[in-house]
This record gives sequence, structure tokens and C-alpha cells, in this order.
Amino acid sequence: MRLSKYLSKSGVASRREAEKLIQNALITINGNVELSPHYNVKKNDIVKYDSMVVKNNQESIVIMLNKPAGYITSMKDPMNRKIVSDLINLKERVFPIGRLDKDTTGLLLFTNQGDLALKLSHPRFNIPKIYTSSIDRPFVNWEKKKINKKVYIGQKEWGRAEVLDQKKIKGKVIVKLKLEQGKKREIRRIMYRMKRSLYFLKRIEFGPCKLGKLKEGQWRFLQKDEILELNNL
Repeated sequence: MRLSKYLSKSGVASRREAEKLIQNALITINGNVELSPHYNVKKNDIVKYDSMVVKNNQESIVIMLNKPAGYITSMKDPMNRKIVSDLINLKERVFPIGRLDKDTTGLLLFTNQGDLALKLSHPRFNIPKIYTSSIDRPFVNWEKKKINKKVYIGQKEWGRAEVLDQKKIKGKVIVKLKLEQGKKREIRRIMYRMKRSLYFLKRIEFGPCKLGKLKEGQWRFLQKDEILELNNL
């Protein structure tokens, strides 16, 4: 098995991120730094990352976390900020599928399978993600059509979202949005371009996975049938 694939299947990182780790001389095999992602890992090879032995996981693990605000989507942080791994008490090495920015709450998935993480986070697979948000005023019809088609969000990028529902509650508007591309801070950038004040943003669905009654700051393992659904997307 190629080294990059081995690291991916072992839960170290996605295959793309694994290649970066290899190129940055962070992976050793039998005590020697290995710089080629194409290296064929043999049965008796001892692969290490960050001085820890990396074993090839056979069982697929997927975790759902209800992320609170104030946590960054990272498993390590040199600045000692609050990170999502602080909320997960687990011996197995897992990493997040995509990310939620610091102020966004809600459904965040983790896995030990790099290929699955790449599939679910890459924009070309168009995995639908549902968000609920609070803004200062509703979108009128032409604005909803514009958002659904495309909105320039800066940095030579276009954002797109579908407004599924909106209703006024206590002077604010609760909007439900469907996103498929998943560009960096895409909804926040769309709101800025559409001249809306965004008070909160929460992800409630990721593909077939729904946050449900999972409380903020808590996590759970996905069942085998839920993992199968994700693999079949």
C-alpha cells in the first residue's frame, strides 16, 4: 500500500494532507525519514508520525459532534486556543471532515478514514449541507434567485446557496439554507455581499446525517448503517 494511502486509512489525515506531511519530512519508516508518498509500506515496516507508531485501522469510525461557538476546527493549535479535539475523549486518532469556523456551531463529522473525509469535503461531490441562521431582514424573491444562481464573494470566487425557508421571530429572521460547494466561510461571505447582518450560524445536516437532539458540546458514534449511507453518496 502506498504511504499516503496508508496514512489516510490509519486516520492520520486525508490523503492530500498525508502527502504534505510526507513532503515536510514528518513521517519516518523504520527510523528513517521518508519523503515519497509512493513508498510501498511493507508488512513489517514501522511507520511513525509525531514520534507515534501509525497502525492501519481496519474498522471505520465516524463521529458526530455538536460544535459550540468559540472552538476552532483543528486537532492541534500552537497558540493554545480552544480546539474541537478538546471535546472528544477518544483513544483512536480521528480528524474532522471539512470545517466549521470559530463562531459557527452545529454538526461536525470526524473520521479515521482519509478517503471518506476527502469524498465528503471536496466541493466536486456536492454533498448538501443544511444551515439555520439568524439575520436582520428577510430576502425578497430577486435576492433569493440571485443567491441560488451565484453571488460574487471576493477573492475571485462565487458563492451559491438555496434559501429553503425564512420566518420572522421577535424582530429577527430565521433562515434555513442549503449549501453544496462548501467554500471557506461561504455563507458569511454571501451575507456580507447581500448586506445582511448575521447573528448566528448553525449547521444542522450534513448529507444524510442530522444533528437531531444531540446537545451542544456532546458527540456520538455513527452507526454502521449511517456510515454506509455516507460511503454510498
